[in-house]
Amino acid sequence: MSVKKPHHHPNSPCLENLPFDAEVADRLAGIFKQVGDPTRLKIFWLLCQQEECVTNIAYLLDMSSPAISHHLKSLKLADLVESERKGKEMFYRPKSNKPARLLEKILSQTFE
Repeated sequence: MSVKKPHHHPNSPCLENLPFDAEVADRLAGIFKQVGDPTRLKIFWLLCQQEECVTNIAYLLDMSSPAISHHLKSLKLADLVESERKGKEMFYRPKSNKPARLLEKILSQTFE
């Protein structure tokens, strides 16, 4: 399929050559939206250091447990964080998928 553009620029990439579709673009935008929040970025960074429970994250960030739970839920929906129950507590850690590993790498490179 050829896309007719209003202006022709030689050697310019065309929409038909985009490496992803609208669904992938929406997913990426959702991930960037979640990590665009400073609190979520701090939480994710903490979890990259070690898995942690809500109570400890709340203490470290001087926030309430319900607020931390809300942010963790958003990070889970963005597929960046996973949880595991250990006894009575739920522990969180970064997922081992590509987006989470990439974000972890960006953070480690930024704060080295």
